[in-house]
Amino acid sequence: MLFAIALTTYSQDKQNTISGKIFDTSGQPLFGATVIVKTNLRATITDENGAFTLDRIPQGNHIIETSYMGFVPQSKEISFSDDQINKNLTLNFTLVEQVENLQQVIVQAKTEKRKTEEKGFAVNVIKTKEASLRNIQTNELLNTTAGVKIRQNGGLGSDVSYSLNGLSGNAVRIFIDGIPISTYGSSFSLNSIPASMIKNIEVYKGVVPGHLADDALGGAINIVLNDDIKNSLNASVSYGSFNTFQASANTMYRFKQSGFTVKASLFHNYSDNDYKVSGRSILVAGLGGVQTPITARRFNDAYRSTGGMLQIGYTNVKWADQFFVGVTGSDAYKEVQHGAFMTIMPYKGRFLESVALLANLTYKKKDLFTEGLNLNIHGLYGKRNRAVNDTVAAAYSWSGDRAIDFRGDEYEYTWGSQQEGGPTLAKIKRKVASIRSGLSYVVNDHHKLLVNHVYSGIDREDSDALKSVLENTFKGSRDLHKNIYSLSYELTAIEERLKVSLFGKHYQQKTVSSDPAIMKDSNGQNIIVDEIVKSYKKFEGYGFAASYAVFPNIAVLTSAEKAIRLPNETEVFGNDGDNVVANPTINPELSNNYNLGFTFGSFNIKKHQFTISTNLFARNIEDRIGLPIETSLNVDKDLILYVNQGSGTSKGIDAQLNYTYNNNFGFNFNVSRFNLKIENGGVEIDVPNTPFFTMNGGLRYSFNDVIQKNTRLNLFYSMYFTDKFSYLNIQGANTVGDDFFKVPQQISQDVGISYALPKNRFVVSFDIKNLFDKPLYDNLSVQKPGRAFYLKLNYKINKF
Repeated sequence: MLFAIALTTYSQDKQNTISGKIFDTSGQPLFGATVIVKTNLRATITDENGAFTLDRIPQGNHIIETSYMGFVPQSKEISFSDDQINKNLTLNFTLVEQVENLQQVIVQAKTEKRKTEEKGFAVNVIKTKEASLRNIQTNELLNTTAGVKIRQNGGLGSDVSYSLNGLSGNAVRIFIDGIPISTYGSSFSLNSIPASMIKNIEVYKGVVPGHLADDALGGAINIVLNDDIKNSLNASVSYGSFNTFQASANTMYRFKQSGFTVKASLFHNYSDNDYKVSGRSILVAGLGGVQTPITARRFNDAYRSTGGMLQIGYTNVKWADQFFVGVTGSDAYKEVQHGAFMTIMPYKGRFLESVALLANLTYKKKDLFTEGLNLNIHGLYGKRNRAVNDTVAAAYSWSGDRAIDFRGDEYEYTWGSQQEGGPTLAKIKRKVASIRSGLSYVVNDHHKLLVNHVYSGIDREDSDALKSVLENTFKGSRDLHKNIYSLSYELTAIEERLKVSLFGKHYQQKTVSSDPAIMKDSNGQNIIVDEIVKSYKKFEGYGFAASYAVFPNIAVLTSAEKAIRLPNETEVFGNDGDNVVANPTINPELSNNYNLGFTFGSFNIKKHQFTISTNLFARNIEDRIGLPIETSLNVDKDLILYVNQGSGTSKGIDAQLNYTYNNNFGFNFNVSRFNLKIENGGVEIDVPNTPFFTMNGGLRYSFNDVIQKNTRLNLFYSMYFTDKFSYLNIQGANTVGDDFFKVPQQISQDVGISYALPKNRFVVSFDIKNLFDKPLYDNLSVQKPGRAFYLKLNYKINKF
């Protein structure tokens, strides 16, 4: 524009010239300063000597203005009279530097959490930094997330299932760094992994991205372990009610010159789980069969788990960002108090043992061979064994004493064990392998391609020391092999306001079940033959996720997927330790999943900050896998069998609000409501044993500089609400007395306090769970712990 103005020409009979120089206050010439004649828009800029010239200036009065970035503009008034012809006027300027006092500098950038949540998937990213300093289990963290419901039958170490928007059980896949958690075995679970070992938790609801290629029909929970490359140590120990003791430690050390790195993690958990229970099944039978309700303590429910991980390798070297080889080991012991449901006569003497020893490999490299090409490999291979011990024939009552019959004699089970089926010393030996590999290529700022593959294999062998020599000589075997491939394309456009992810998945699963059988040959002689049942299934799935930022802090998110869930090892082959019967004919579960969500925030108004997010969802399910639709007429007290229940739908909404004030006060609240219908005998019914309405909320307030500077005192409050739901399907039209089959409405409240020394070097916390000692259930007969107290000490070195 200045160049065009400078070329403007006009004719005048009498024209004049202005020249001069522009300096700063130290006398240095200013190169590129602007000089303009405001009356006729004649303009130029100074050269490297600060000099300028303006010619063809007409007669009259003029204002000459100079300006330069970072300096105060300056102007002077001149005049050329009519008797002056072609006058040459010299003007020099000295500009003063402009100084402004900045009260605040704000640097804004998106965290990895925010980037993940903006990709269009219905996903929540849970940070564990604060929770790791408190006495909070990983499952409790998940339970505070919108749309997530933890179904836990009892205390520490008890069976847990996860519900995401109504789809639960094995439809929800759990991963540790992208590897299915089932590979690690029951002794290495979310019950036992301390929050201090976890970087964050990603919860995908309904639609799962291609990089987590797996048959996660209802969603996925990915535990991302800490991978910070810094020398550090974190150790914690806690003790609380029911003789619960937990300890953990994790450390890393890197040698600067070579990049050689050592990482180690350890954990130990123990609990008697001897909390009080009451209810319809907690009875003592006396003479004549008279039953008396009591409040009793669980007496055969202790749990212990110990495990760790050791890795050595190199980090931040030319050929690898991370390269580790190592070993993961764990061991667990769990007493079994009852079968699938609480019954009048509990178990005493039945227990489970499990052990796992796995080699692991991790390799990560960005810009492999060429810029933008990234490779990620993570694999496990090893052994995972489990034993079931049940040889006690004596029956017991909830008082912990021997059960008596109506005559008053001590009662023994005729089958010789606590669970029906006879005494057992069953062992399940598994060779397991799982490897996940991912290759991504960033074409440019707008396009990205990803290829991923995950393989999972199980070679299982069952035996029982109490069976005959012949039966143990000719043992059955169970093999399962699964391959899942995915191809993804990611687009970022419209100044990063539009983000799209398209993906396709290919599923393969092969199962082989072999059992020896005695048959007669053509001569009438007994021979041993293998009865082999094989199954090979292939499926294709696909989906997309998209988000569009209508405004910088307001976005629309939508996603959809044709999802497939292949039956897992337990559902196909069964598992004596979990009271599960085999079902080799079970079919895969299919679902069309849809999400539509909105995010508002985060909005910052002075010291206030808040974020609101919501998600509407729909699931159209075919061949849903679950327990049989049970009624009061067909419920089995000991054994369970997974079946294809039929087709169904799940529709609902969840929403979440997060608010903070001045980084001292925090409030969060989430709500989830949905319905889950299934066709049963040609009639559409609500799926039993499913809570349809849940709410969670929490408050936090912090005091700084308590007792000494740079310390922090935190107060916490949490509330969990679960609406009543029916555990069994009501038979017939007469629903009189159906309250017998309902799990009552539940409200649980927790409070806590923690005190942190500077830099969180040492933190002490105290928590009270279920503050008002309310009865809590997940299934009608299975009661969870009442009021409990826990004290935790945490020590941390951020840098050696």
